[in-house]
Amino acid sequence: MTSDDKKPTTKRQVPAVSRALAILRFLARSNEPVGVNPIARELGLIPSTCLHILRVLEEEGLVEFDSNLKRYTIGIGILPLARAALQRNTFSVLIQPKLSGLSEKFGVTGIATQLSEPGQMVVIALSQSNIPFRLQVDLGSRFPALISATGRLFAAFNVEDDAELTERFHKLTWDHPPSLEQWREEVVKARELGYAVDQGSYISGVTVVAVPVFGASRKMTRSIVAIGISERLQDKQIPKLVKSMMAIREDIEKIQIDTGS
Repeated sequence: MTSDDKKPTTKRQVPAVSRALAILRFLARSNEPVGVNPIARELGLIPSTCLHILRVLEEEGLVEFDSNLKRYTIGIGILPLARAALQRNTFSVLIQPKLSGLSEKFGVTGIATQLSEPGQMVVIALSQSNIPFRLQVDLGSRFPALISATGRLFAAFNVEDDAELTERFHKLTWDHPPSLEQWREEVVKARELGYAVDQGSYISGVTVVAVPVFGASRKMTRSIVAIGISERLQDKQIPKLVKSMMAIREDIEKIQIDTGS
């Protein structure tokens, strides 16, 4: 065992911080205000402990309390923190104008995602297409790391435990879910090709194309994604789209190497 292996995790060192982060993440995922007891039950916390943390977070503006409903939501005080993080994220700054060019050229919505909390990808850059479709994407949107085209890449390059993959796959929500066998074949194909395509499985009538961006460990830490209406984004266009997306990745990697960022 190395010295690094012996170091305690942050959770063991500061459990109150870990609990506060868990509460913030839970509220960020919740579409409706939530009461203390459901939060505590979901996160395995003692209700009195949960309430104490919520009151501190409320005082700091990170959560908001509805006195009529007796429920909590994520607070706008989180916005300056998120904005500062995005402004300091070199990748999101570099890719934003390139996503705009991608959207204009191919009529797609371009997004960049980054691995955030365990099992979640977060949108860190976005360029909306002028062509409307029903998939709503916003900066800061989160989705399971294994879903859609990005998910096939995440499974291909980041998850080695077969049992874990199977368990997490069955928790995913799709409009037209593929079978486990079909999905596994697509994961293998994504590993071979270096990109992945989801044609209407995740969202009916919507095609999602994703290209991985790797970290120093050669694990996928980010992705470049193009989303379009399947009727408009034909099979013959996808290779050209993928080529452009890979070129964007190479351009950004070169800039980061040259600048040391």
